[in-house]
Amino acid sequence: MNRKEVSNILSAAVCVMLLLTSCFGSGKTGDTLSGGEVVGVSGRHYTEPTPYGMINVERGFLKVGLSENDSLWGADIPSKEISVDGFWMDQKEVTNSMYRQFVYWVRDSIIRERLADPNYGGEEEYKITEDEEGNPLEKPYLDWSRRLPTKNLTEGEEAAFNSLYVYHPVTGERMLDAKQLNYRYETYDYAKASMRKYRLDPAERNLNTDNPADPNEVIMISKDTAYFDEDGNIVRQTITRPLSSYYDFVNTYIVNIYPDTTCWINDFPNANNEKYMRYYFTSADYNDYPVVGVTWEQANAFCNWRTDYLLRGLRGQARQMQRYRLPTEVEWEFAARGKKGNPFPWEDFAMKNKKGCYYANFKPDKGDYTDDGNLITSKVGIYGANSNGLFDMAGNVAEWTSTVYTQAGVKSMSDLNPELSYRAAIEDPYRLKRKVVKGGSWKDPQSLIRSAWRTYEYQNQPRSYIGFRCVRSQATSQSKTNK
Repeated sequence: MNRKEVSNILSAAVCVMLLLTSCFGSGKTGDTLSGGEVVGVSGRHYTEPTPYGMINVERGFLKVGLSENDSLWGADIPSKEISVDGFWMDQKEVTNSMYRQFVYWVRDSIIRERLADPNYGGEEEYKITEDEEGNPLEKPYLDWSRRLPTKNLTEGEEAAFNSLYVYHPVTGERMLDAKQLNYRYETYDYAKASMRKYRLDPAERNLNTDNPADPNEVIMISKDTAYFDEDGNIVRQTITRPLSSYYDFVNTYIVNIYPDTTCWINDFPNANNEKYMRYYFTSADYNDYPVVGVTWEQANAFCNWRTDYLLRGLRGQARQMQRYRLPTEVEWEFAARGKKGNPFPWEDFAMKNKKGCYYANFKPDKGDYTDDGNLITSKVGIYGANSNGLFDMAGNVAEWTSTVYTQAGVKSMSDLNPELSYRAAIEDPYRLKRKVVKGGSWKDPQSLIRSAWRTYEYQNQPRSYIGFRCVRSQATSQSKTNK
Protein backbone atom coordinates (compact mmCIF):
# COMPACT_ATOMS: atom_id res chain seq x y z
CA MET A 1 0.00 0.00 0.00
CA ASN A 2 1.57 3.27 -1.07
CA ARG A 3 1.51 6.58 0.75
CA LYS A 4 -1.28 7.98 -1.44
CA GLU A 5 -3.57 5.01 -0.72
CA VAL A 6 -2.96 5.38 3.02
CA SER A 7 -3.76 9.07 2.78
CA ASN A 8 -7.03 8.31 0.98
CA ILE A 9 -8.03 5.76 3.64
CA LEU A 10 -7.29 8.22 6.43
CA SER A 11 -9.31 10.92 4.65
CA ALA A 12 -12.23 8.54 4.26
CA ALA A 13 -12.01 7.64 7.96
CA VAL A 14 -12.11 11.32 8.90
CA CYS A 15 -15.18 11.81 6.71
CA VAL A 16 -16.91 8.90 8.42
CA MET A 17 -16.07 10.35 11.84
CA LEU A 18 -17.43 13.73 10.83
CA LEU A 19 -20.58 12.10 9.48
CA LEU A 20 -21.09 10.18 12.71
CA THR A 21 -20.53 13.33 14.75
CA SER A 22 -23.03 15.32 12.68
CA CYS A 23 -25.63 12.55 12.83
CA PHE A 24 -25.30 11.59 16.47
CA GLY A 25 -24.34 14.88 18.08
CA SER A 26 -21.45 16.09 20.16
CA GLY A 27 -22.20 14.22 23.38
CA LYS A 28 -23.99 17.27 24.89
CA THR A 29 -27.55 16.63 23.78
CA GLY A 30 -28.58 13.37 25.38
CA ASP A 31 -26.90 10.96 22.99
CA THR A 32 -24.85 7.83 23.72
CA LEU A 33 -21.66 9.88 24.06
CA SER A 34 -22.87 11.74 27.18
CA GLY A 35 -21.41 9.24 29.61
CA GLY A 36 -24.72 7.55 30.27
CA GLU A 37 -26.33 10.60 31.95
CA VAL A 38 -29.73 11.90 30.91
CA VAL A 39 -29.01 15.43 29.73
CA GLY A 40 -32.04 16.10 27.54
CA VAL A 41 -32.50 16.46 23.81
CA SER A 42 -32.10 19.85 22.21
CA GLY A 43 -34.52 20.60 19.44
CA ARG A 44 -34.32 23.32 16.84
CA HIS A 45 -34.87 26.65 18.58
CA TYR A 46 -37.57 28.78 16.99
CA THR A 47 -37.22 32.54 17.36
CA GLU A 48 -40.52 34.12 16.42
CA PRO A 49 -40.09 37.37 14.51
CA THR A 50 -42.20 40.37 15.47
CA PRO A 51 -45.42 40.13 13.45
CA TYR A 52 -45.98 43.07 11.12
CA GLY A 53 -47.84 45.93 12.81
CA MET A 54 -47.98 44.19 16.19
CA ILE A 55 -46.64 44.96 19.67
CA ASN A 56 -45.39 42.47 22.24
CA VAL A 57 -47.54 42.68 25.37
CA GLU A 58 -45.47 41.06 28.11
CA ARG A 59 -47.06 38.60 30.48
CA GLY A 60 -48.07 39.91 33.88
CA PHE A 61 -50.57 40.30 36.69
CA LEU A 62 -53.57 42.60 36.95
CA LYS A 63 -56.74 43.20 38.91
CA VAL A 64 -59.30 43.53 36.14
CA GLY A 65 -62.68 45.22 36.46
CA LEU A 66 -63.65 47.76 39.14
CA SER A 67 -63.11 47.39 42.86
CA GLU A 68 -66.52 48.96 43.52
CA ASN A 69 -69.74 49.61 41.65
CA ASP A 70 -69.87 52.44 39.16
CA SER A 71 -71.41 55.33 41.09
CA LEU A 72 -72.26 57.24 37.92
CA TRP A 73 -74.05 54.54 35.93
CA GLY A 74 -74.85 52.05 38.69
CA ALA A 75 -73.16 49.28 36.75
CA ASP A 76 -71.81 46.26 38.57
CA ILE A 77 -68.47 45.44 36.92
CA PRO A 78 -66.94 42.41 38.64
CA SER A 79 -63.25 42.38 39.49
CA LYS A 80 -60.68 39.63 39.84
CA GLU A 81 -56.94 39.21 40.20
CA ILE A 82 -55.57 37.36 37.20
CA SER A 83 -52.34 36.44 35.44
CA VAL A 84 -51.99 36.64 31.67
CA ASP A 85 -49.36 35.16 29.37
CA GLY A 86 -47.64 37.37 26.83
CA PHE A 87 -49.11 37.88 23.37
CA TRP A 88 -48.79 39.94 20.22
CA MET A 89 -51.43 42.62 19.60
CA ASP A 90 -52.14 44.92 16.66
CA GLN A 91 -50.67 48.29 17.51
CA LYS A 92 -53.62 49.94 15.77
CA GLU A 93 -57.19 48.98 14.98
CA VAL A 94 -57.85 47.13 11.72
CA THR A 95 -58.39 49.79 9.08
CA ASN A 96 -60.69 50.09 6.09
CA SER A 97 -57.67 49.54 3.83
CA MET A 98 -56.72 46.30 5.60
CA TYR A 99 -60.24 44.93 5.57
CA ARG A 100 -60.70 45.96 1.94
CA GLN A 101 -57.71 43.76 1.08
CA PHE A 102 -59.71 40.86 2.55
CA VAL A 103 -62.76 41.82 0.48
CA TYR A 104 -60.72 42.08 -2.71
CA TRP A 105 -59.05 38.72 -2.03
CA VAL A 106 -62.46 37.05 -1.74
CA ARG A 107 -63.64 38.85 -4.88
CA ASP A 108 -60.56 37.78 -6.87
CA SER A 109 -60.78 34.20 -5.63
CA ILE A 110 -64.35 33.99 -6.94
CA ILE A 111 -63.24 35.43 -10.28
CA ARG A 112 -60.44 32.85 -10.53
CA GLU A 113 -62.87 30.05 -9.74
CA ARG A 114 -65.14 31.23 -12.54
CA LEU A 115 -62.33 31.72 -15.02
CA ALA A 116 -61.53 28.04 -14.49
CA ASP A 117 -65.23 27.09 -14.72
CA PRO A 118 -66.28 25.72 -18.16
CA ASN A 119 -69.48 27.76 -17.83
CA TYR A 120 -67.37 30.94 -17.97
CA GLY A 121 -63.74 31.15 -19.08
CA GLY A 122 -62.95 27.45 -18.82
CA GLU A 123 -59.23 28.19 -18.38
CA GLU A 124 -57.84 25.39 -16.23
CA GLU A 125 -54.55 27.30 -15.78
CA TYR A 126 -56.13 29.26 -12.94
CA LYS A 127 -56.12 26.13 -10.81
CA ILE A 128 -53.30 23.83 -9.72
CA THR A 129 -54.51 20.29 -10.26
CA GLU A 130 -51.27 18.29 -9.91
CA ASP A 131 -48.49 18.05 -7.35
CA GLU A 132 -44.81 18.59 -8.16
CA GLU A 133 -44.50 14.98 -9.32
CA GLY A 134 -47.44 15.25 -11.72
CA ASN A 135 -49.90 13.31 -9.59
CA PRO A 136 -53.51 14.58 -9.62
CA LEU A 137 -54.58 16.42 -6.47
CA GLU A 138 -57.66 15.32 -4.60
CA LYS A 139 -58.56 18.98 -4.01
CA PRO A 140 -57.24 21.34 -6.72
CA TYR A 141 -56.57 24.88 -5.52
CA LEU A 142 -56.28 28.33 -7.06
CA ASP A 143 -53.05 29.44 -8.68
CA TRP A 144 -52.51 32.94 -7.31
CA SER A 145 -49.29 33.37 -9.27
CA ARG A 146 -51.35 33.69 -12.45
CA ARG A 147 -52.46 37.29 -12.94
CA LEU A 148 -56.01 38.18 -13.79
CA PRO A 149 -56.48 39.51 -17.34
CA THR A 150 -57.04 43.26 -17.65
CA LYS A 151 -57.52 43.83 -21.38
CA ASN A 152 -58.52 42.03 -24.57
CA LEU A 153 -60.85 39.81 -22.54
CA THR A 154 -62.55 36.87 -24.16
CA GLU A 155 -66.30 36.56 -23.97
CA GLY A 156 -65.99 34.00 -21.18
CA GLU A 157 -63.57 36.18 -19.22
CA GLU A 158 -65.91 39.16 -19.47
CA ALA A 159 -68.76 36.98 -18.24
CA ALA A 160 -66.68 35.84 -15.26
CA PHE A 161 -65.84 39.42 -14.24
CA ASN A 162 -69.31 40.83 -14.86
CA SER A 163 -70.96 38.06 -12.85
CA LEU A 164 -69.75 39.72 -9.64
CA TYR A 165 -71.38 43.07 -10.35
CA VAL A 166 -74.94 44.31 -10.37
CA TYR A 167 -76.63 47.52 -11.48
CA HIS A 168 -78.82 49.65 -9.26
CA PRO A 169 -82.37 49.28 -10.61
CA VAL A 170 -83.04 53.03 -10.33
CA THR A 171 -79.76 54.92 -10.67
CA GLY A 172 -78.06 52.43 -12.99
CA GLU A 173 -74.91 52.54 -10.84
CA ARG A 174 -72.60 49.53 -11.31
CA MET A 175 -71.85 47.98 -7.93
CA LEU A 176 -69.97 45.03 -6.53
CA ASP A 177 -72.53 42.38 -5.58
CA ALA A 178 -71.83 42.11 -1.86
CA LYS A 179 -74.15 39.13 -1.47
CA GLN A 180 -71.70 36.94 -3.39
CA LEU A 181 -68.68 37.77 -1.24
CA ASN A 182 -68.78 34.70 0.97
CA TYR A 183 -65.73 33.30 2.72
CA ARG A 184 -65.63 29.63 3.70
CA TYR A 185 -63.21 28.40 6.33
CA GLU A 186 -62.69 25.52 8.74
CA THR A 187 -61.31 25.42 12.27
CA TYR A 188 -60.11 22.45 14.26
CA ASP A 189 -61.24 22.53 17.90
CA TYR A 190 -58.05 21.48 19.68
CA ALA A 191 -59.51 22.17 23.12
CA LYS A 192 -62.55 19.94 22.67
CA ALA A 193 -60.49 17.21 21.02
CA SER A 194 -58.23 17.21 24.09
CA MET A 195 -61.04 16.66 26.59
CA ARG A 196 -61.06 13.15 28.05
CA LYS A 197 -64.79 12.72 27.59
CA TYR A 198 -64.32 13.08 23.82
CA ARG A 199 -61.42 10.66 23.39
CA LEU A 200 -61.93 8.23 20.53
CA ASP A 201 -60.44 5.40 22.57
CA PRO A 202 -62.95 4.47 25.33
CA ALA A 203 -60.09 3.38 27.59
CA GLU A 204 -58.84 6.97 27.67
CA ARG A 205 -62.17 8.60 28.58
CA ASN A 206 -62.01 7.75 32.25
CA LEU A 207 -58.78 7.21 34.14
CA ASN A 208 -60.61 6.01 37.27
CA THR A 209 -60.14 2.23 37.20
CA ASP A 210 -63.00 1.80 39.69
CA ASN A 211 -65.40 3.27 37.17
CA PRO A 212 -64.08 2.47 33.67
CA ALA A 213 -65.78 3.92 30.62
CA ASP A 214 -68.27 1.74 28.82
CA PRO A 215 -66.60 0.78 25.51
CA ASN A 216 -70.06 0.55 23.89
CA GLU A 217 -71.21 3.99 25.06
CA VAL A 218 -72.16 6.33 22.22
CA ILE A 219 -70.53 9.72 22.73
CA MET A 220 -72.47 12.56 21.13
CA ILE A 221 -70.69 15.66 19.90
CA SER A 222 -71.90 18.98 18.48
CA LYS A 223 -70.16 20.81 15.66
CA ASP A 224 -70.88 23.76 13.40
CA THR A 225 -71.33 23.25 9.70
CA ALA A 226 -72.36 25.37 6.74
CA TYR A 227 -73.19 24.83 3.08
CA PHE A 228 -74.98 26.39 0.12
CA ASP A 229 -78.46 25.16 -0.74
CA GLU A 230 -79.79 24.70 -4.28
CA ASP A 231 -80.69 28.40 -4.50
CA GLY A 232 -77.23 29.51 -3.43
CA ASN A 233 -78.28 30.57 0.06
CA ILE A 234 -76.00 29.96 3.04
CA VAL A 235 -77.32 27.29 5.39
CA ARG A 236 -75.69 27.26 8.82
CA GLN A 237 -76.33 24.48 11.29
CA THR A 238 -75.09 23.11 14.56
CA ILE A 239 -75.41 19.36 14.29
CA THR A 240 -75.14 16.72 16.99
CA ARG A 241 -74.00 13.24 16.02
CA PRO A 242 -72.12 10.24 17.43
CA LEU A 243 -68.38 10.81 17.78
CA SER A 244 -66.59 8.70 15.17
CA SER A 245 -63.38 10.43 14.04
CA TYR A 246 -61.15 13.46 14.45
CA TYR A 247 -63.14 15.17 11.69
CA ASP A 248 -65.94 15.60 14.22
CA PHE A 249 -63.82 18.37 15.76
CA VAL A 250 -63.75 20.35 12.51
CA ASN A 251 -66.16 23.28 12.35
CA THR A 252 -67.11 24.81 9.02
CA TYR A 253 -68.23 28.41 8.54
CA ILE A 254 -69.42 30.40 5.56
CA VAL A 255 -69.53 34.13 6.24
CA ASN A 256 -70.61 37.00 4.02
CA ILE A 257 -67.72 39.34 4.70
CA TYR A 258 -68.77 42.69 3.19
CA PRO A 259 -69.27 45.34 5.91
CA ASP A 260 -72.78 46.64 6.48
CA THR A 261 -72.32 50.23 5.32
CA THR A 262 -75.97 50.99 6.10
CA CYS A 263 -75.14 50.92 9.82
CA TRP A 264 -74.44 54.65 9.55
CA ILE A 265 -78.13 55.15 8.71
CA ASN A 266 -79.64 52.53 11.01
CA ASP A 267 -77.59 53.47 14.10
CA PHE A 268 -78.64 57.14 13.86
CA PRO A 269 -82.28 57.66 12.83
CA ASN A 270 -83.12 61.14 11.58
CA ALA A 271 -79.47 61.96 10.90
CA ASN A 272 -77.87 62.95 7.59
CA ASN A 273 -75.20 60.23 7.44
CA GLU A 274 -75.66 59.19 3.83
CA LYS A 275 -72.12 60.20 2.81
CA TYR A 276 -70.64 57.87 5.44
CA MET A 277 -72.82 55.05 4.18
CA ARG A 278 -71.64 55.60 0.61
CA TYR A 279 -67.99 56.50 1.04
CA TYR A 280 -66.61 55.58 4.48
CA PHE A 281 -65.57 52.05 3.50
CA THR A 282 -64.99 52.47 -0.24
CA SER A 283 -63.18 55.82 -0.52
CA ALA A 284 -59.40 56.00 -0.25
CA ASP A 285 -59.89 59.15 1.86
CA TYR A 286 -60.86 56.82 4.72
CA ASN A 287 -58.11 54.24 4.16
CA ASP A 288 -56.50 54.76 7.56
CA TYR A 289 -59.72 54.94 9.53
CA PRO A 290 -60.92 51.93 11.55
CA VAL A 291 -63.27 49.59 9.74
CA VAL A 292 -66.80 49.54 11.17
CA GLY A 293 -70.02 47.75 10.27
CA VAL A 294 -68.22 44.44 10.81
CA THR A 295 -69.89 41.78 12.93
CA TRP A 296 -68.13 39.52 15.40
CA GLU A 297 -68.53 36.68 12.89
CA GLN A 298 -66.91 38.74 10.13
CA ALA A 299 -64.04 39.74 12.43
CA ASN A 300 -63.35 36.05 13.13
CA ALA A 301 -63.40 35.32 9.40
CA PHE A 302 -60.83 38.09 8.86
CA CYS A 303 -58.56 36.58 11.54
CA ASN A 304 -58.70 33.19 9.82
CA TRP A 305 -57.99 34.69 6.38
CA ARG A 306 -55.13 36.78 7.76
CA THR A 307 -53.54 33.64 9.19
CA ASP A 308 -53.86 31.62 6.00
CA TYR A 309 -52.69 34.56 3.90
CA LEU A 310 -49.50 34.81 5.96
CA LEU A 311 -48.88 31.06 5.97
CA ARG A 312 -49.28 30.98 2.20
CA GLY A 313 -46.68 33.74 1.90
CA LEU A 314 -44.26 32.00 4.27
CA ARG A 315 -44.74 28.66 2.47
CA GLY A 316 -44.47 26.54 5.58
CA GLN A 317 -41.46 28.33 7.06
CA ALA A 318 -43.23 29.08 10.37
CA ARG A 319 -44.45 25.76 11.69
CA GLN A 320 -44.89 27.08 15.24
CA MET A 321 -46.64 30.31 14.27
CA GLN A 322 -49.83 30.89 16.23
CA ARG A 323 -53.02 31.89 14.47
CA TYR A 324 -54.47 35.39 14.44
CA ARG A 325 -57.58 35.70 16.59
CA LEU A 326 -59.66 38.19 18.55
CA PRO A 327 -58.33 39.07 22.01
CA THR A 328 -60.05 37.70 25.07
CA GLU A 329 -61.80 40.23 27.29
CA VAL A 330 -59.03 39.98 29.88
CA GLU A 331 -56.22 40.21 27.33
CA TRP A 332 -57.80 43.35 25.93
CA GLU A 333 -58.16 45.04 29.34
CA PHE A 334 -54.69 43.93 30.42
CA ALA A 335 -53.19 45.47 27.27
CA ALA A 336 -55.26 48.66 27.52
CA ARG A 337 -54.35 49.47 31.13
CA GLY A 338 -50.66 49.55 30.30
CA LYS A 339 -47.70 48.49 32.38
CA LYS A 340 -49.02 50.12 35.58
CA GLY A 341 -52.63 48.93 35.35
CA ASN A 342 -54.10 52.43 35.02
CA PRO A 343 -57.91 52.96 34.82
CA PHE A 344 -57.38 54.60 31.40
CA PRO A 345 -54.67 53.91 28.83
CA TRP A 346 -52.94 57.06 30.13
CA GLU A 347 -51.54 57.91 33.58
CA ASP A 348 -54.44 59.64 35.36
CA PHE A 349 -58.15 60.48 35.19
CA ALA A 350 -57.62 63.69 33.23
CA MET A 351 -58.88 63.71 29.66
CA LYS A 352 -56.35 66.26 28.40
CA ASN A 353 -52.60 66.59 28.55
CA LYS A 354 -50.72 69.68 29.76
CA LYS A 355 -51.06 71.27 26.32
CA GLY A 356 -54.85 70.96 26.50
CA CYS A 357 -55.05 68.17 23.90
CA TYR A 358 -57.39 65.23 24.43
CA TYR A 359 -55.93 61.78 24.97
CA ALA A 360 -58.58 59.99 22.89
CA ASN A 361 -61.40 60.36 20.39
CA PHE A 362 -64.66 60.26 22.39
CA LYS A 363 -67.63 62.54 23.12
CA PRO A 364 -66.24 65.07 25.60
CA ASP A 365 -69.54 66.79 26.32
CA LYS A 366 -73.22 66.13 25.83
CA GLY A 367 -73.96 66.62 22.16
CA ASP A 368 -70.49 68.00 21.37
CA TYR A 369 -68.66 65.42 19.31
CA THR A 370 -66.14 67.92 17.90
CA ASP A 371 -64.43 69.25 21.02
CA ASP A 372 -61.74 66.58 20.69
CA GLY A 373 -61.12 67.54 17.07
CA ASN A 374 -63.26 64.83 15.42
CA LEU A 375 -66.88 64.35 14.50
CA ILE A 376 -66.96 60.59 14.01
CA THR A 377 -63.99 58.20 13.90
CA SER A 378 -60.44 59.47 13.43
CA LYS A 379 -57.43 58.06 11.65
CA VAL A 380 -55.89 55.28 13.71
CA GLY A 381 -52.82 56.15 15.74
CA ILE A 382 -53.10 59.96 15.79
CA TYR A 383 -53.49 60.05 19.58
CA GLY A 384 -50.67 59.00 21.88
CA ALA A 385 -49.95 55.32 22.59
CA ASN A 386 -50.23 53.78 26.05
CA SER A 387 -47.21 52.39 27.91
CA ASN A 388 -47.52 49.12 25.94
CA GLY A 389 -47.18 51.07 22.68
CA LEU A 390 -50.82 50.51 21.66
CA PHE A 391 -52.95 53.22 20.06
CA ASP A 392 -56.68 53.96 20.47
CA MET A 393 -57.28 51.56 23.35
CA ALA A 394 -59.89 54.09 24.51
CA GLY A 395 -62.37 55.69 22.15
CA ASN A 396 -62.32 55.88 18.33
CA VAL A 397 -64.14 52.54 17.96
CA ALA A 398 -65.14 50.00 20.56
CA GLU A 399 -63.62 46.59 19.86
CA TRP A 400 -64.86 43.03 19.65
CA THR A 401 -63.38 40.40 21.95
CA SER A 402 -63.69 36.62 21.74
CA THR A 403 -65.42 36.41 25.11
CA VAL A 404 -69.09 35.56 25.55
CA TYR A 405 -70.89 38.13 27.69
CA THR A 406 -72.25 37.04 31.06
CA GLN A 407 -73.27 39.08 34.10
CA ALA A 408 -70.72 37.23 36.24
CA GLY A 409 -67.92 38.26 33.90
CA VAL A 410 -64.43 37.40 35.07
CA LYS A 411 -65.71 36.05 38.40
CA SER A 412 -66.61 32.79 36.68
CA MET A 413 -63.25 32.52 34.90
CA SER A 414 -59.92 30.99 35.83
CA ASP A 415 -57.30 33.31 37.29
CA LEU A 416 -54.79 32.02 34.70
CA ASN A 417 -55.32 33.17 31.08
CA PRO A 418 -59.08 33.46 31.74
CA GLU A 419 -61.60 33.12 28.94
CA LEU A 420 -65.23 32.21 28.37
CA SER A 421 -65.84 31.22 24.77
CA TYR A 422 -69.05 29.99 23.23
CA ARG A 423 -70.04 29.58 19.59
CA ALA A 424 -73.79 30.04 19.74
CA ALA A 425 -75.86 27.59 17.71
CA ILE A 426 -78.56 28.91 15.38
CA GLU A 427 -81.31 27.63 17.68
CA ASP A 428 -79.75 29.08 20.86
CA PRO A 429 -81.53 31.90 22.70
CA TYR A 430 -80.41 35.28 21.47
CA ARG A 431 -78.89 36.17 24.85
CA LEU A 432 -76.23 33.49 24.28
CA LYS A 433 -75.06 35.35 21.16
CA ARG A 434 -73.77 38.36 23.11
CA LYS A 435 -70.03 39.07 22.92
CA VAL A 436 -68.03 41.39 25.13
CA VAL A 437 -67.12 44.74 23.56
CA LYS A 438 -64.40 46.90 25.13
CA GLY A 439 -62.91 50.37 24.94
CA GLY A 440 -65.80 52.67 24.14
CA SER A 441 -66.03 54.67 20.93
CA TRP A 442 -66.15 58.09 19.32
CA LYS A 443 -69.79 58.49 20.41
CA ASP A 444 -69.28 57.56 24.09
CA PRO A 445 -68.66 59.81 27.12
CA GLN A 446 -65.64 59.60 29.42
CA SER A 447 -67.08 56.98 31.77
CA LEU A 448 -67.59 54.46 28.97
CA ILE A 449 -64.07 54.56 27.57
CA ARG A 450 -62.40 53.27 30.75
CA SER A 451 -60.40 50.09 30.33
CA ALA A 452 -62.57 48.21 32.84
CA TRP A 453 -65.88 49.16 31.23
CA ARG A 454 -67.59 46.18 29.65
CA THR A 455 -70.63 46.03 27.47
CA TYR A 456 -71.87 43.67 24.76
CA GLU A 457 -73.24 43.39 21.27
CA TYR A 458 -74.84 40.46 19.47
CA GLN A 459 -72.38 38.50 17.35
CA ASN A 460 -74.27 39.13 14.10
CA GLN A 461 -75.00 42.84 14.72
CA PRO A 462 -72.87 45.40 12.82
CA ARG A 463 -72.41 48.87 14.30
CA SER A 464 -70.90 52.14 13.06
CA TYR A 465 -68.94 52.42 16.30
CA ILE A 466 -67.53 48.88 16.71
CA GLY A 467 -64.34 47.64 15.08
CA PHE A 468 -61.61 45.23 16.15
CA ARG A 469 -57.92 44.39 16.29
CA CYS A 470 -56.16 41.02 16.16
CA VAL A 471 -53.85 39.25 18.58
CA ARG A 472 -51.55 36.23 18.31
CA SER A 473 -50.41 34.01 21.13
CA GLN A 474 -46.65 33.76 21.38
CA ALA A 475 -45.09 30.54 20.16
CA THR A 476 -43.20 30.23 23.47
CA SER A 477 -43.84 31.67 26.89
CA GLN A 478 -41.28 34.43 27.27
CA SER A 479 -39.58 34.95 30.61
CA LYS A 480 -40.08 38.32 32.24
CA THR A 481 -37.21 39.82 34.18
CA ASN A 482 -38.17 41.45 37.47
CA LYS A 483 -36.74 44.90 37.69
